Amino acid sequence: TFTAWCNSHLRKAGTQIENIEEDFRDGLKLMLLLEVISGERLAKPERGKMRVHKISNVNKALDFIASKGVKLVSIGAEEIVDGNVKMTLGMIWTIILRFAIQDISVEETSAKEGLLLWCQRKTAPYKNVNIQNFHISWKDGLGFCALIHRHRPELIDYGKLRKDDPLTNLNTAFDVAEKYLDIPKMLDAEDIVGTARPDEKAIMTYVSSFYHAFSGAQKAETAANRICKVLAVNQENEQLMEDYEKLASDLLEWIRRTIPWLENRAPENTMQAMQLKLEDFRDYRRLHKPPKVQEKCQLEINFNTLQTKLRLSNRPAFMPSEGKMVSDINNAWGGLEQAEKGYEEWLLNEIRRLERLDHLAEKFRQKASIHESWTDGKEAMLQQKDYETATLSEIKALLKKHEAFESDLAAHQDRVEQIAAIAQELNELDYYDSPSVNARCQKICDQWDNLGALTQKRREALERTEKLLETIDQLYLEYAKRAAPFNNWMEGAMEDLQDTFIVHTIEEIQGLTTAHEQFKATLPDADKERQAILGIHNEVSKIVQTYHVNMAGTNPYTTITPQEINGKWEHVRQLVPRRDQALMEEHARQQQNERLRKQFGAQANVIGPWIQTKMEEIGRISIEMHGTLEDQLNHLRQYEKSIVNYKPKIDQLEGDHQLIQEALIFDNKHTNYTMEHIRVGWEQLLTTIARTINEVENQILTRDAKGISQEQMNEFRASFNHFDRDHSGTLGPEEFKACLISLGYDIGNDAQGEAEFARIMSIVDPNRLGVVTFQAFIDFMSRETADTDTADQVMASFKILAGDKNYITVDELRRELPPDQAEYCIARMAPYTGRDAVPGALDYMSFSTALYGESDL
Repeated sequence: TFTAWCNSHLRKAGTQIENIEEDFRDGLKLMLLLEVISGERLAKPERGKMRVHKISNVNKALDFIASKGVKLVSIGAEEIVDGNVKMTLGMIWTIILRFAIQDISVEETSAKEGLLLWCQRKTAPYKNVNIQNFHISWKDGLGFCALIHRHRPELIDYGKLRKDDPLTNLNTAFDVAEKYLDIPKMLDAEDIVGTARPDEKAIMTYVSSFYHAFSGAQKAETAANRICKVLAVNQENEQLMEDYEKLASDLLEWIRRTIPWLENRAPENTMQAMQLKLEDFRDYRRLHKPPKVQEKCQLEINFNTLQTKLRLSNRPAFMPSEGKMVSDINNAWGGLEQAEKGYEEWLLNEIRRLERLDHLAEKFRQKASIHESWTDGKEAMLQQKDYETATLSEIKALLKKHEAFESDLAAHQDRVEQIAAIAQELNELDYYDSPSVNARCQKICDQWDNLGALTQKRREALERTEKLLETIDQLYLEYAKRAAPFNNWMEGAMEDLQDTFIVHTIEEIQGLTTAHEQFKATLPDADKERQAILGIHNEVSKIVQTYHVNMAGTNPYTTITPQEINGKWEHVRQLVPRRDQALMEEHARQQQNERLRKQFGAQANVIGPWIQTKMEEIGRISIEMHGTLEDQLNHLRQYEKSIVNYKPKIDQLEGDHQLIQEALIFDNKHTNYTMEHIRVGWEQLLTTIARTINEVENQILTRDAKGISQEQMNEFRASFNHFDRDHSGTLGPEEFKACLISLGYDIGNDAQGEAEFARIMSIVDPNRLGVVTFQAFIDFMSRETADTDTADQVMASFKILAGDKNYITVDELRRELPPDQAEYCIARMAPYTGRDAVPGALDYMSFSTALYGESDL
């Protein structure tokens, strides 16, 4: 084997050996062998035949081997010159190891392990081949045949080989290798088959010849692997960019659709319609908006992760489509929250306004109905000409009756003014049915003016005939005068007792209760007045009976009968306990409302400070250094889990808040926290912990990609925190300069130092925001030592695949690269236009620079 190996190289110099121990004794062919395999010139050999000349030549060969870093143990020139077979073979094996095997490297292994790994990779697709060593794994010959077929499939029909025919397999491989690959036959098939464990050194020597014979294909494979790696990074990044663009578009479209809905402040005419709007808004805040908050946060996280991956792979930063920057999303989100601001308050104010309007409208209808009932027939009565044919006593009676009517008319003036005031307030509050209210009010006012005019006209007519009349019975007159205001008082009492009310606090209902108790205290005096009025009527009846007056049983001055007075008095007595019951029920409702306020306040006063505390704790965690980044990440994730587990308390508070709104409670003195405060704080808390986790994940990505140790990361964080005085998570220019100086950067105050600092700032703050984040800081600290692929490296790899041409063809790309990546290149490579171009030639150089942002794809 060793002889064949030596002759495979010596024949390039026009010579051969037949016996290793004899032909190398004078050192001449040994020196020639070393020159051929190393490509270097050795010292001039001695041509003499004496022993000393031979020893000198062998020593020159041994010195050259030693100069290549090989330790020669117990091998001396004298033993080689004397033909010591063991020493000579040991020396040749050392040469083979150094010049044929040592430089083989696969995945950072070398020598024997590298050669074995290469064999395993190349033969992996072949059945019945399992290369585990350099002895028995090769006995059946299939391993040799597989190596040849993998690189030159046209030389061997591998499908016809049989594992149970090792001699045929071995001889086939040896013959093909010698005939077509220029690899001499170094092994004997019969010896390999007949030996339990073939010689490991012989197998390694022979296999190394295959490695070197296929070295060109190996270079192409290495180049293809590098290109595939680079293209995979680009394809992944492009997918991330597409995902970002879609998510940004969807989120912006949702914001565009939602803002007009929030900005629509067109009021409804009914409480039910406004409450439906409030329910829709509550669903939006609880169900529709929270997923969008998460999408917005995820969008920022995806953007930061993508930019980190681009930096780590030496790619240009990602620039989203116009209008889809993170800042654009934030601006649109700000517009959404601006539109949302005050919407709920507007809804509640509208509900309160409509409630007030409903109350006023009902009050207007009640008072208008009472007044219209009283005025019914009054105009016809005032227009009667009865005084023209009346007797003297009848005229007197008519005049007194008219005076009583005027008293009654004046008593109703206040109600007319109340009706007009309520109508005015309904107009000012923009009541939807104001036209009909105004029409009814105007009719009442016009009628009132007409009654006044008719009253004056009738008084004048009666007074013209007053001189012809005698004074009528004063008792009837006194009855009429006292009955009218008392009757009016009873009507007012009935109206007040039936008056609707709306209150929002216990104090307000207590005020109404106190007023009602005061009213009840006046009832005994009122009853005395009733008895007195009835007594006057009884006295009149006695006089009529006594003096046989013609008008017995009637009062010419009033239509108010004792039966009416008694009937209305009984009605007042029935309304009093009903009013008591209504006030008690309202008092109970207000007590329940107060319990709801206290219940909400107690929870809100715990949750609000809890959220603030968690925000502060997250801020501390993000700048402190406890353990590794993985420790910090685990800590943050556990922290996030504990925060998410708090969500049921927020939901419980939402439920209490809904009860408060359904009860139409508009204020709460037991807490300064509103539900909106809690919602905004909760959303900020979830967003902050997610962003903080993403920052640590990106630091891990950077650390691993850049090869930063945990100690270096801790040093970077300690330096950054030291100069981050305000704990904002960023450094200003002067703080950053001080931080760099503390880490050993020579940045003086001279022009050169300022220029260097300006260059560094352009790297860490490309958008000129005036601040440096921790991510940008660690990127800078590690970027100049990073081992990343470059455009030149990718270009060199394509050159290998192209057979050293300045262009590459479609067939070459499809032959050397996986299908999806080959098609990726074909779709994006521009046609090659150089003088040496052929039809279909593609420009891999401009494609390589475009991958790294140095030109456009």
